[in-house]
Amino acid sequence: MLLKIQKWGSRQGFHLSTNILQKAGIHFGDEVIISVQDGRIVIEPVSKARNQFNIHELVARMPADYQVEEVS
Repeated sequence: MLLKIQKWGSRQGFHLSTNILQKAGIHFGDEVIISVQDGRIVIEPVSKARNQFNIHELVARMPADYQVEEVS
């Protein structure tokens, strides 16, 4: 994909297509790490717990005698 660096005020940047972001596992609102490696700009998603846990599996692992209580 060929992109052109654009100027926005005193900054420069470019837009990434949804397709490219999806392939990289990056979603709107995600945090990324941007670095320069061997003269290349590298954009990496910050590891998150996204989709790592399943609520049904977590509840199934709760002890049978679990009691809800309020703590102040």
